[in-house]
Amino acid sequence: MEAQKIQEYVIEEPKKKQKAIGFAKGLLLTLILAVLAGQIANLPFFSILGIMILSILMGGIWGNTLSVPADAHSGIQFSSKVLLRAGIILLGFRLNLQEIISAGFSIMIIDVVVIVFTMSFILLLGKAFRINKKLSALLAAGTAICGAAAIIAIAPIVKSKEEQTAVAVSCIAVLGTIGAILYIVLFPLLPISEQEYGVLAGATLHELAHVVAAGVPGGDASSDSAILVKLGRVLLLIPVALIISFVYSRKNSGKSRNIGKLPIPWFIFGFLLTSLINTLFSIPGSIVSIFLLLSTYLLAMGMAGLGLNIKWKDFVKVGFKPVAVAIAGFLGLLAITPLLLLLYKIF
Repeated sequence: MEAQKIQEYVIEEPKKKQKAIGFAKGLLLTLILAVLAGQIANLPFFSILGIMILSILMGGIWGNTLSVPADAHSGIQFSSKVLLRAGIILLGFRLNLQEIISAGFSIMIIDVVVIVFTMSFILLLGKAFRINKKLSALLAAGTAICGAAAIIAIAPIVKSKEEQTAVAVSCIAVLGTIGAILYIVLFPLLPISEQEYGVLAGATLHELAHVVAAGVPGGDASSDSAILVKLGRVLLLIPVALIISFVYSRKNSGKSRNIGKLPIPWFIFGFLLTSLINTLFSIPGSIVSIFLLLSTYLLAMGMAGLGLNIKWKDFVKVGFKPVAVAIAGFLGLLAITPLLLLLYKIF
């Protein structure tokens, strides 16, 4: 009996060690890609892309041109699932709910209109173009709410495949980047004030990095209003996720289900908790900055992990239709900007 135990130990122990080494390899690879992306994001043009978008792009390039060790998969998966969600939780420290409330009803009304219209429009487009329903939902959430973070939050609810998530993130990343560049170029020609321009950028661009970059030409007035409007959209990720979870669960079961059994991404409540902590308690700016920096790199590592799992054949497989839906959805959102600015003036 004792000899058998020794034999099992001799066999199992090297396997465990090998798994741990492979896990560390995957984790280290995503960290290296995230750090490289952070450095590149400091360069003039690439600052518009931002660290998260660069991370997924670099992961995609690495995964399709260089070899990824087979045993590194577990570490890569840990980054793309666990670390990504931890990053979203820490992102809550960016939100001060009091600031959004103090800004008045106009911002929340604009954000609600943006989300309801954009999600409905893209889901209808997806149906018309006959693209995968799960992919449509991811594109809708990414365009309407907050880019990659929204896609990651919605993905487990609709039970999308990893390649669908990666394709959706990539589509939103490219569109948001193009949009930010166009806004910067067109700003001097637009017949609106700096503050209205900020509202326009915050209400229509996909990622926070896009909004920050696009708000710069209008100075502090446009930057502040842009970020406030965008953070309002980020805050609405929580109720939207709950609604999608309820609707999706009901459609699949044919009847309502107990809330404890709903496929809710519970880490979103961690995001709400950190937002509340930041709102209710006076946390030193230096500590908040550390949390946000950690959030940025955890999200970047998660994005790099997603990118490493992207295969070019996935894009070929889904075809041009999802890209067309994402573009049409963004153009549809731009088409209602006069209404959004009118709401801003009225309220």
